[in-house]
Amino acid sequence: MDKKPRILIVDDERFNIKILAGLLHEDYKIMAAKTGEQALKTLQGEILPDLILLDIMMPGMDGYEVCERLKADERAKHIPVIFVTAVTEIEDAARGFQAGAVDFIQKPLNPVMAKARVDLHINLHKSMEDLKEALFQVKKLSGLLPICSHCKKIRDDKGYWNQIESYIQDHSEAEFSHGICQECAKKHYPDLDLYDDES
Repeated sequence: MDKKPRILIVDDERFNIKILAGLLHEDYKIMAAKTGEQALKTLQGEILPDLILLDIMMPGMDGYEVCERLKADERAKHIPVIFVTAVTEIEDAARGFQAGAVDFIQKPLNPVMAKARVDLHINLHKSMEDLKEALFQVKKLSGLLPICSHCKKIRDDKGYWNQIESYIQDHSEAEFSHGICQECAKKHYPDLDLYDDES
């Protein structure tokens, strides 16, 4: 199954979309919009991009407004936005970061630098999503767990009882090795000198 990350390119110039799509299509699935309004409509769809390349200067809604509205959308606010623009003034860069952008790519494009920046932010985004999932799993384990007071099995979300080792291995990256404690050694293996009497 093709698991390529998706990139939404938003630019009112078809030529710019073509250049970026040509640069990125081998590693990414490309989505495109020619206006800010089209971009926001695309983000209401079922499939969201993993990163957005957004032109600043567009007729109608400019890139700043698109970015601000995107970041106000609970469903899409986590998507990283990179502005692709010829604007170079420091105050414009600051405004872009305030709007929620994570980076800038300058026009005319340097293909090597543009690809490197996209790759970097795609990898950072994936790492953040993996971290969120790991924290979610930790929180699942830190909640109230129904455990049998006799056999110590744990009841899962579907109502099945599992050995504690199986449950923890399924919900974390922990692995188990088995030994025997001093009390159980004396009770179940009294003839074996597994522990010194003084320990």
